[in-house]
Amino acid sequence: MSNEVAKKLEAYQFIAFAAALIATLGSLYFSEILLFIPCELCWYQRIFMYPLVIITAISIIKKTHDTAIYTFVLSIIGGFISLYHYSIQKVPFLNENSPSCGLVPCNTDYINWLGFITIPFLALIAFIIISICSHLMMKQMKEGK
Repeated sequence: MSNEVAKKLEAYQFIAFAAALIATLGSLYFSEILLFIPCELCWYQRIFMYPLVIITAISIIKKTHDTAIYTFVLSIIGGFISLYHYSIQKVPFLNENSPSCGLVPCNTDYINWLGFITIPFLALIAFIIISICSHLMMKQMKEGK
């Protein structure tokens, strides 16, 4: 593997790690500092986001890039959960007809910056960034062989 390819892979890994870390710290800030109680769909998104921090950190430390498939799969699944959750909040039909999912309804907007930025939207953006970086890593490794 050339030095240029290795640098690209490291950059993609770092971007994915940064997105996962920021999303994790953000979710902990909302729940532990601002005391927002996460709904059930928020918990599912956390289940898929939190391991991404650990997986990407270990792969950066070990300088291995074969974890891209795992980060890709986790981020795609988490992204679909975020998209569904965001749709429940922003699509009127889904908002009105969504069942309550625990103590906190899933259509609750704790934040609504600029009329469209909600917590599931922020998670979705992080999952998209991670999945793009993971896809680019897999593509780069395939081409670099």
